[in-house]
Amino acid sequence: MKDEKTRIGIIGVGQIGKGHVRKYMAMPHVEIAAIADIDEAEANRVAAESGIASVYTDFRQLLARDDIKAVDVCLHNNFHMPATVAALEAGKHVFCEKPMAGAYVDAEKMLATARECGLMLSIQNRVYFTNETKAAKALIDGGHLGKLYHARSTGYRRRGRPFVDGYGSPFFVNKETASGGALYDMGVYHISTMLYLLGNPDVLRISGKTYQEIAMNAARRESSGYNVEELGLGFVRLADNITLDIIEAWAIHLDSFGGSYVVGNEGGVRLEPFGYFHSVGDLDLDSTANLPMFDYRLHNVHGQGDVYDSEQEHWIAAVEGRVELLPTAEIALNCMLISEGIYLSNQLGREVSAEEVREASVSTAVAI
Repeated sequence: MKDEKTRIGIIGVGQIGKGHVRKYMAMPHVEIAAIADIDEAEANRVAAESGIASVYTDFRQLLARDDIKAVDVCLHNNFHMPATVAALEAGKHVFCEKPMAGAYVDAEKMLATARECGLMLSIQNRVYFTNETKAAKALIDGGHLGKLYHARSTGYRRRGRPFVDGYGSPFFVNKETASGGALYDMGVYHISTMLYLLGNPDVLRISGKTYQEIAMNAARRESSGYNVEELGLGFVRLADNITLDIIEAWAIHLDSFGGSYVVGNEGGVRLEPFGYFHSVGDLDLDSTANLPMFDYRLHNVHGQGDVYDSEQEHWIAAVEGRVELLPTAEIALNCMLISEGIYLSNQLGREVSAEEVREASVSTAVAI
């Protein structure tokens, strides 16, 4: 039926899950049929507030329902793999929060399971769907940058470490649940977006360093067991003679970083603030763009509709067969390889190969 709603379930309705609920509630062709969370009282409160009919404390009961076509996994990092694999094996398409998992080997299992089951797996990255990224992709696809050869991934917060600086829960800053810090929390957005714009080339070698140097509230440090990085740095050699450098900071004594960018032999594009740079003969041109009009034309001239409006709208459109799913899981897996490579390089004090990272990767998954 044309007017039939896509019925989904949501696993986890904490801070992030509540945001996902709100997004789906605004999509008239989607019905949240059920939610699952171990905090029964909070799950019931969210369900009552949002008009969701069914609540479970065991997500496997949600997965057992044959009227639910797809699920959204909104758990902490080290719970992603077990819940995602269980959902895929139950015949559900899966949208999973970033990062893909707590370890490369777990992320690899998620993608392998999706392929074995013939189901769709999408990993959340809202940055793919900003006007800046879509405009950069249009320039690249149009050949306006020429041959791509380098990109920079940047993420900046002056003092924005979860929990210890006042925002979020201790689960974000403890390896037992999160596995990593700035790289896994915010770096995944920017690294994955650069990989997307570059065409997701194979990762060859990684060098990196992490830091935790800036003072924090002592009581919150102790109560959270804070043991992850606030600053992650990396240099990555990719296939096709492409390189990527990375700086991702939860906290740093600087006023700003320049935004992420991609450069080619005929032009370059920066995402924040958006700019396109190229030269015509002896004339160097630094261009701004009318991004609202770009977005207007995508919708009203090209009839794009909602299929690239947000990460969840894109995933639902793919589940409904209205658009081909972007390779978000494949890109997220490469991002996991890079992040874990930075951690391994930091540990060993040298550059590491992608194969070394794969061989050294150990599951951080927590049984649920």
